[in-house]
Amino acid sequence: MAKVIYRKSGRRAVYPVLILGGVLLFGGTLLNAFWPKRTQIELENRKAAQFPAFSLSNLLDGSWQSSFSNWMQDQFMLRDTWINTQRVTDEILFQKVEEGGILIGDDRWMFTKLFSMDSAAQAQTEKNIQAVCDFAANHPGKVTFLLAPSASVIYSEELPAGAPMIDENAVLDEIFARVGENAAVIDLREPFTALKDEYLYFKTDHHWTPNGAYHAYEEFCRQQALTPFDRDAHQSVIVEDFQGTHYSATRLWNVENDTIEYYQLDNPMTVYRITGEAQYEPERTGSLINVQKFNTRDKYAAFLDGNNGYSVIEGNGEGSILVVKDSYANSFIPYLTENYAKIGVVDFRNFKYGLDSTIEKEGYDQILILYNFQTFIADINLIYITRPSTLQ
Repeated sequence: MAKVIYRKSGRRAVYPVLILGGVLLFGGTLLNAFWPKRTQIELENRKAAQFPAFSLSNLLDGSWQSSFSNWMQDQFMLRDTWINTQRVTDEILFQKVEEGGILIGDDRWMFTKLFSMDSAAQAQTEKNIQAVCDFAANHPGKVTFLLAPSASVIYSEELPAGAPMIDENAVLDEIFARVGENAAVIDLREPFTALKDEYLYFKTDHHWTPNGAYHAYEEFCRQQALTPFDRDAHQSVIVEDFQGTHYSATRLWNVENDTIEYYQLDNPMTVYRITGEAQYEPERTGSLINVQKFNTRDKYAAFLDGNNGYSVIEGNGEGSILVVKDSYANSFIPYLTENYAKIGVVDFRNFKYGLDSTIEKEGYDQILILYNFQTFIADINLIYITRPSTLQ
């Protein structure tokens, strides 16, 4: 009899737990269903998944279930709070020094993890080196190549202890040696190391700061015998509380927010719609710095108003230059208004033609190719630079 009573009381004891679990599960699901949905995940700078339209074919092939799962993950109530809590736990309790492909170093530095270059990356790097070499050979005396080193090269002492980063210096040496046979090269490692106590790179983002960009620009002016933009003669504006792409990946709990310093210049920039090879239609004309974007999470996108395929800026100097670039150049280019009357800007992410016809049609005197190391070794679009012209 005692055993029977024990079993009955045990079953009764389980019921409240089951009921409570059911209430929490049902209540949570119901609350989540009515929780405000969002269209943008600001911390990750991307659109949030929306509830998928249902169809029998999508259900049968599994795509509806996959889309529904993405919607649940993106729209889960208090999603950012849960993620932030997990990241704090990872760092404080488990002493994690890597999160989302980003290394968390000393003094709240964040670096892009690059431990190896696989065969695909090596092959792409080789293609890009050869493309730049061939392009420079076709435009003798016109091309300057500036490849910015990663922050981890300049601030290697801030990396997590023992982090097996690739030997970027060796790769840079090879790139500069080969490209230097046909183009002028600018190697920033020595001047940046001498200036490392200055604010050269963001801690929370993969870009250099406008100050780092300015010192790179000074090196360009030194090589070209140009007088640099005088920062003391212009009023600067400082934008506070910038949290970049590295922060979005790590959600570092004790993050040190970055600042962006820029100069209000009235030089107009025209962004063109590309309709064919060397064929452009004006899309919009405005400031080369879209200050409205400083009010958004993606504050760095204010420079040049993002990564447009082809833009032209009116400068205050003489002659013309075409800048072929990744986003590192966006905070560099405004300084060129001091030296050139016309500054063309090409970003191959949105420009799928060779450059020969544009250079000939627009009459550019010089070409600057400006990338950062980690973009250069992975960029699948740079090979367009040697695409032959179809115009006769």
